[in-house]
Amino acid sequence: MELLKQRILTDGKCYPGGILKVDKFINHQMDPNLMKAIGVEFIKRFAAINANKILTIEASGIAPAIMLGFLLDLPVVFVKKKKPSTMENMLSSKVMSFTKQRSYDVVVSRDFLTENDRVIFIDDFLAYGNAAKGVIDLVRQAGATIVGMGFIIEKAFQHGREAIESEGIPVESLVIVESIDNCQIKLK
Repeated sequence: MELLKQRILTDGKCYPGGILKVDKFINHQMDPNLMKAIGVEFIKRFAAINANKILTIEASGIAPAIMLGFLLDLPVVFVKKKKPSTMENMLSSKVMSFTKQRSYDVVVSRDFLTENDRVIFIDDFLAYGNAAKGVIDLVRQAGATIVGMGFIIEKAFQHGREAIESEGIPVESLVIVESIDNCQIKLK
C-alpha cells in the first residue's frame, strides 16, 4: 500500500529497542482519509473470507476496525484492556505489552463474541504477536472462529507472524517493516 508506505517514511519515527512511532497519522492523531484507504485495502485482502464481525483491541486498532466495519456493514467489537465494573459474563486472557513492558488482562463480553461469530481481527501493529495471541485465546474461549488477522504495520524482525500462522490463521499486513536498525526505516 504505497500511500501508507510514504506516510511511514515521511512521518514515522523510530526509537531504540525496535519502536516505530506513527502517532502523527495512526495512533494518536489520525488521518481519516488514510483510515478509509486502509479499510478499502483490508476489504481487498479479505474479499474471499466470510466474516460476520470485526474484532480489535483498544485503543489503536479501533479506528481501522471501525472503518472496515463501516465499509463492510459489520459490527465491530473491541477487546478492553481493563475490566469495566459493569461488565458481566466476560472472557479474559493475559497479554504482555511490548511497548509498555507489562502484562495485563484483556476482556470481552460473551454477549458480543459467541460461537456463531466468524471474526476478522484488525490492529495497528504486529510485532511479537502478543495481543494477537490473547485475542486468539478469547475467540477460542467463546467458541468463535478467527477467519483472518489484519495489521496496518508488521515489524517482521519481531516475528509475530510465525506465531499466528502456526495456528492456521491467515495474516495480512498492509506494510511490512524489515528493520529499523540505526533508526533507518527499511520497508519490504
